[in-house]
Amino acid sequence: MGSGTWSTNVYGAAASYRAAAGTSAFDYSDRTTRSAPRHTWAAHPSLDPHGLTVRESRDSDEHPTSLAVSVLFDVTGSMGAVPRVLQTKLPELFGLLLRKGYVEHPQILFGAVGDATCDRVPLQLGQFESDNRMDDDLGNILLEGGGGGQMTESYELALYAMARHTSLDCHEKRGRRGYLFLIGDEMPYGKVKAREVRAVLGDHLTEDLPLPVLLAELRQKFEVYFIVPAGAAHVGNSAVLGTWRKLLGQNVIELDDLDAVCETIALTIGLGEEAIDLAAGLDDLADIGSDAGASVGRALATLGGGRGTVARSSAPLLDAADAADAGPGGTTRL
Repeated sequence: MGSGTWSTNVYGAAASYRAAAGTSAFDYSDRTTRSAPRHTWAAHPSLDPHGLTVRESRDSDEHPTSLAVSVLFDVTGSMGAVPRVLQTKLPELFGLLLRKGYVEHPQILFGAVGDATCDRVPLQLGQFESDNRMDDDLGNILLEGGGGGQMTESYELALYAMARHTSLDCHEKRGRRGYLFLIGDEMPYGKVKAREVRAVLGDHLTEDLPLPVLLAELRQKFEVYFIVPAGAAHVGNSAVLGTWRKLLGQNVIELDDLDAVCETIALTIGLGEEAIDLAAGLDDLADIGSDAGASVGRALATLGGGRGTVARSSAPLLDAADAADAGPGGTTRL
């Protein structure tokens, strides 16, 4: 996947059409959750991970140096507002990545995460796209709004899918990692459960996989970030932040303005690609008329640059002893 080119005009025309028709950008979710019994809820066919083979980010004549970017968000509880905000900010994301020269050929995948212990649709994954089809993928996400209520969600299941079911030319041809942004406010379970992988993805995983082991595999392909946005139920929670910081080090980003999520992603990529320093990135925000500069500056103040190559050092992972030390419900004990 990944052909075509993003057009703000096409995005605007689609928004105008929806406004005239009286539908939202998330019409599939709105129709499903309003009129269908919950036991019938299912992922849109374009996002259904069951039987998934591979999501590909590929070079082409049109995009000779593709860069894979994945944005996965928790859609349980208070987090359900995130994709709606992100959809309205897509032009700002592409304006920064392309017009400001942070990345020449980004290919973006959107996905959603729930809780495999109780949700009907715990995982949804789009395709890597370079054009406005990514807006379609985003709009096809089912905003289930469930979750288990125990401060854990199945983030690890999404990370498993990205580790085992993606193929990236940026990594395979050029030794460059892609970027994976996970937006949430709770902790992962401490291991990928084989039974959930079989049920959700259809993979024949024979034994559970500790999360630190999976992360070591995933981070061969992706630089992984966890963003905790303002307005989430567990924002500022020390257990949540401590767990993710032990897993990802400095790549945990606290964002005090949900409306700044796209700008934060764009500048994080710009820093990682060494296209800008933080001061230049904040100048770029001012130049495009964004008022997100203060929030983004606070969020990224401690983030380093140059994060894209496999050869560069990564944040520390949990060691084998930590991998075996899981608290109640499978969450990692600090």
